[in-house]
Amino acid sequence: MTAVIIAVAIAAFFVFAAVWTEKLWFDSTGFSGVFTTQLVAHVVLFVLAALVVGGLIGTNMWVALRLRPRQRTRGSSQVLDRYRDLLENNRVAAVIIPSAVFGVMAGMSMSTQVMPVLAWLNRKPSGIVDPYFGLDTTFYMIDYPVLRLVLSLLMSGLAFGLVAAAAVHFAVGNIVISRERRGVGAPRVARVHLSIVAAVILLVFGLQCLVDRFGLLLQQGSLFTGLQYTDGNARMTAQLVLAVISFIVAALFVVNAFVNRTILPVVGVVLMLVTSLILSMIYPAVVQTFQVRPNEPDRENDYIQAHLTATKQAYGLTDASIEDYAAVTHVAPGQLKEDAAALPGIRLMDPQVVGPAFEQLQQVRGYYSFPDILDIDRYTIDGQETDVVVAARELNEAGIPDPNWNNLHTVYTHGHGFASAYGNRRQGNGEPVWVTRDIPPVGDIEESQSRIYFGEQSTNFAIVGRLEGQSPIELDTPGGAEGGGEQYNEYDGTGGVPMGDLWGRLLFSTRFADLNILLSDRVNAESKVLYDRTPKQRVEKVAPWLTVDQNLYPAVVDGRLVWIVDAYTTSNTYPNSQRVQLSQATSDTQSSALGGQADQPINYIRNSVKAVVDAYDGSVKLYAWDESDPLLQTYSAAFPGTVTPRSEISADLLEHLRYPEDLFKVQRQLLGRYHVSDPRVWYNGTDIWEVPVDPVQGNDGTKEPSYYLSIKWPGDTAPTFSQTAVFVPRSRQNLAAYLAVNADAASADYGKLRILRMSDTQQIDGPGQTQNAITQNQSVAAELLPYQQNRGAASIKYGNLLTLPMGNGLLYVEPIYTERTGNAGAYPALTFVVVRFGEHIGIGSTLQEALDQVFAGDAGADTGELPTTDTGGSTANPTPTPTPTGTVDEAATVTSLQRAQQAFTDADAALRNGDLATYQAKTNEAKQALADALRQMGR
Repeated sequence: MTAVIIAVAIAAFFVFAAVWTEKLWFDSTGFSGVFTTQLVAHVVLFVLAALVVGGLIGTNMWVALRLRPRQRTRGSSQVLDRYRDLLENNRVAAVIIPSAVFGVMAGMSMSTQVMPVLAWLNRKPSGIVDPYFGLDTTFYMIDYPVLRLVLSLLMSGLAFGLVAAAAVHFAVGNIVISRERRGVGAPRVARVHLSIVAAVILLVFGLQCLVDRFGLLLQQGSLFTGLQYTDGNARMTAQLVLAVISFIVAALFVVNAFVNRTILPVVGVVLMLVTSLILSMIYPAVVQTFQVRPNEPDRENDYIQAHLTATKQAYGLTDASIEDYAAVTHVAPGQLKEDAAALPGIRLMDPQVVGPAFEQLQQVRGYYSFPDILDIDRYTIDGQETDVVVAARELNEAGIPDPNWNNLHTVYTHGHGFASAYGNRRQGNGEPVWVTRDIPPVGDIEESQSRIYFGEQSTNFAIVGRLEGQSPIELDTPGGAEGGGEQYNEYDGTGGVPMGDLWGRLLFSTRFADLNILLSDRVNAESKVLYDRTPKQRVEKVAPWLTVDQNLYPAVVDGRLVWIVDAYTTSNTYPNSQRVQLSQATSDTQSSALGGQADQPINYIRNSVKAVVDAYDGSVKLYAWDESDPLLQTYSAAFPGTVTPRSEISADLLEHLRYPEDLFKVQRQLLGRYHVSDPRVWYNGTDIWEVPVDPVQGNDGTKEPSYYLSIKWPGDTAPTFSQTAVFVPRSRQNLAAYLAVNADAASADYGKLRILRMSDTQQIDGPGQTQNAITQNQSVAAELLPYQQNRGAASIKYGNLLTLPMGNGLLYVEPIYTERTGNAGAYPALTFVVVRFGEHIGIGSTLQEALDQVFAGDAGADTGELPTTDTGGSTANPTPTPTPTGTVDEAATVTSLQRAQQAFTDADAALRNGDLATYQAKTNEAKQALADALRQMGR
């Protein structure tokens, strides 16, 4: 008994430590109400479910015991006699133990339903009703799941109660199995008791049948998710008939309680089961086979129309506009003149490729790291809004030189700095042109606080804080910073949980199963512990009703480094809307590196919240974004004070908010089928689009990702920051449509979905066909030949294949990078840019050069590229003085050709040595020498 008591006490302390430290975490973030509300709801639901199920079981067992016969005959079964004696001598335990066991099981199950119940208690209407029952859509998203939950709980308690009561009646002799009479006998008291319980069960079953009629709008049918012809004309009637039959049979059981006619309810149950089989299976199958299938397009027409409307409402596709686009394929000089403003926005730095360049050029030390896939944001630089590739320099625990306990938790506590580069510029050697760089950060983006205590890679707990007079011990900047040598920091942010006293150390030592917290001298009265530090964790904990986008990104807002997190309200029970798997809909060549979404079904989604997590103090701010969303309104009422009104978003923050990736990807998948409005076209499947396979990185058939870049829509006067994607017809590779959404949150047209539908009379090649054409082009092959011939020295990496509506057609742009092989410090350098318009392909060391090749020597606009030779600034290439046409300077021509030959020889030598920077410089020198020779020849 002593051992049992000690074990229980230890287990209780572990539970207490986990719960109490959770409370302290919520207190430190300012979201104490979220913790309290959830805890109270968990306890209340557990108690209610336990009382309902346990109470129904216990009450029925107790009634059965009270109705036991005063006199009973012994000897029919010695085992049964002993059980009867045991039951009668331990009546309280016999009732309480099974009731408590089943009650606890029900309570544990029910306590997991906190979010649905809180939503039901605070539900808000959407104002949109379904076309069949005229009920608000929130009835299906909020009320219906709770109704099903309550009825299921009651049914479980009553069913177990009936079985338990029957067992007790049998044990005490109220139910006797007679071999002579070949039947079961029961006195009136047992019959009355069991009949009443059976009647109540049938009443609940009838209610379930009535509620299940609403569920027909949510089930997956043969064509789509939602009500179909057979559902509306067979299954709905069947559920109503079954409900009426169950009520009638329930009445027969009530009659049987007072008139001994057991055969009537028994026959009623049998008939109900047979009727259920006929109505729920045979009858719908007959209707589907003989009425629907021969005339399916006509029978299902109205139901498909309702389904199309509901699906577009649920996924925010109602206002998506489609316009026909007769894309031209011919080229002419000056063709891009009207799109000149958009050319500088063409992004050449691929965030999926240049990560290693950031790592090698800005990592500084091995204990820092950048993500594999970088992000795209916008900053106003020199008065011009510019697309920028951004990343945060976070702490890399795997790179800590000596990963002992003190280093892991008290010294290497944070990352430092925000690195960014122009999206459309490169240095002369192909490296990025930095906007901000180094530690501490310097550049065109001002940062007053750039330390990263809370980030995507902050998965370990950190202990910060020092006593007065003690030296800082947190490594802040490596050697070489101003002042010389390593610099150390003492955390003074508001984040973290105080834990310096003995009680706090004991609690957190228990939580983290780490005895060092109790023993270390570095834990003192001023210590705080930082844990659950990733932005995703923090947002999901303070707002458990939200689904977080898989791609969050860093930004400098009002001088502070923060993480911007898009969050969604989702539902799986929006009436008549098509259900998709969130993980599948958002899957592409980028998602696997980001971790991917949870494998959950949804048929409703809204980007209801924009969350911001401060990288220094970990503070979380939830801003209401889609304030019309009924789920946002509901959960804001359930957790008052957790969501800040949209009007309080600062102007600087608004400039960095963008249209979220996962929402766009879900909409992209749905638009492949739901861009049509005619039910017959939808049914026939003659206009189905698909997301193409990524032609660059989709070796396993994975979909092409969406892209952020600034584009100028045909007919618009200026480019806008957008998220774009393309479609191909099902089982084809030519281009079917071009999709873009205004991704600039500060724009009045934010979130506007627009589609360019390609003409059916002329084929426009899709991404896969374009990639094939590029790799097979002779000019491209000639430029890449030196790298392919010297594979041991360098390799080729293709960047993202961007598609842009320009020049009254579609322009494809693809950066090509080269990277040294067999070198631990290798990174990709932008070496070429390939452009395709129609059947015309150009390749150059700059976008301008490639465009001019395609458009007959003059694209008609300046790309705005400013090649540089270092990270200190930009210098334009000098323009040579032209030689008058018609004169030939033979001596100068020979000299230029000799310079070109020597430069090519030096470039080949550099390539063999793996020196890509020298190779590129010598290649450019050779090209310039050839250009000089042509000019000197008068050409």
